[in-house]
Amino acid sequence: MPAEPAESAVETRGLEPVPDSERGGRVRELVPTWVAANISVLLLTMGAGLVIFNKLNIWQVLVVALAAPVVSYGMVGLISIAGKRGGAPGMALSRAVFGQRGNLFPGALIWVARWGWETINAVSGAYAVLTVLDLLFGVRANTPLIVVTLLFFVSCTFVVSGLGINALRVCSKWSTYLFGAFSVLVLGYLVLTTDWAAVFDKPAGSTAMMIAGIGTIAAGGISWVPSGPDFTRYLPRTASAKGMVGATIGGAGIVVLPMVLMGAVMAVGTPDLASAADPVSFIGELLPVWLAVPYLLIALVGMLLINSMSMYSAGFTAQTLGIKVPRAWAVSVNAVISLVFGFLLMVVAKSFFGSFISFLTLLAVAFSAWIGVFGVDMLRRTTYDGPALLDTTPGSAYWYRGGFAWQAMTAWGAALVVGLLFTKVDWFAGPLSGTWAGRNGLGWVVGILTSGVLYAVLPRSAPPAGPAEASEPALAGSLSN
Repeated sequence: MPAEPAESAVETRGLEPVPDSERGGRVRELVPTWVAANISVLLLTMGAGLVIFNKLNIWQVLVVALAAPVVSYGMVGLISIAGKRGGAPGMALSRAVFGQRGNLFPGALIWVARWGWETINAVSGAYAVLTVLDLLFGVRANTPLIVVTLLFFVSCTFVVSGLGINALRVCSKWSTYLFGAFSVLVLGYLVLTTDWAAVFDKPAGSTAMMIAGIGTIAAGGISWVPSGPDFTRYLPRTASAKGMVGATIGGAGIVVLPMVLMGAVMAVGTPDLASAADPVSFIGELLPVWLAVPYLLIALVGMLLINSMSMYSAGFTAQTLGIKVPRAWAVSVNAVISLVFGFLLMVVAKSFFGSFISFLTLLAVAFSAWIGVFGVDMLRRTTYDGPALLDTTPGSAYWYRGGFAWQAMTAWGAALVVGLLFTKVDWFAGPLSGTWAGRNGLGWVVGILTSGVLYAVLPRSAPPAGPAEASEPALAGSLSN
């Protein structure tokens, strides 16, 4: 999706919309983008968790692995359509919905939520390096080495995310090829060495746990929803909306389905995963060194890309919050936070998996309130006023009343509260978490429905003046392109 001049390796564009003359991207480039966004050994851990914690059998895991990317990345693809309409990052487009000041509230929450996601990925990457060092040289983890590996991983992430979309696009392409090849090798090894009788003889778990599993796996994709437009703003306005949604789901599903299934199969050989201190070392125990080391190294590149993509979007979010620095430097704030929180998680926390699942659950709820409001707004809006998105003064068409669109703010705030009421994690339980929706881990679904329905029935704000450029059909019509 290149848009920068060929002689520039660093993307210098920030929140400003991409001019039509520079929109040379292609829909098919979204496939490696969303493949790269899911190249993580955490999916193996999550697949194993479906067997160990949710007590699901392999057929139920298959249903979860099929449904989760369709649900979550379907939303990513749909919201991504706003990127080709407005040519701007997702949280910049969000100003048109919440108002210039109102957007600071969901923006700040999403920015903070990214700290957790980037910390989790940084920790996983550091554990991958530590596991490789242990397998090859017998070097055991210690506090100084943890600091060094974390610093190495976060520094590489900072460099790639700082370079921008061109670097991400190239890295995504090659990591897709390499990770795909080694995943086939791992799959072949598992086919030959797994006790399949034990896998298929496992009794089925409850439907509630299967639904909750879909939510757990989908949470990772849900966290990408506000970032979807960041990766489609270089697409021409004529790009197929159906193709964008299909490429997003397909790119994610290619990775999520086999990885979750492989993790479930691996769980047969690692019943003590529930008490594991990290999400990676079990791979070294299950696979021979000649396969585990290159696989972990390629997965390390994938996790670096995931974090780079997250920090890339976080840079835009920081700019929408009023941090007056170039995007490439805005990501440095998240890099420092990843280092600090990553150290605490690796050295202080007792159970990585428990912390991870709790984080995913709360992450989905935090993002769901924004998704419902923004999604309903997309059904009404056909275009965005580029200059108004950047104008943060009372003269902006997106200033509304005092800088706030009270309808969007009301729906967003109410959905956050309601979603938490139905949510339960290790250290928090909402008063409605014992209901059917709560037991099935559907707090995030309640959040999306609450914000979407409430925003739809509230009276609309006075429509801002549209830009001079030609508008596009509404969402329902554009899906037929």
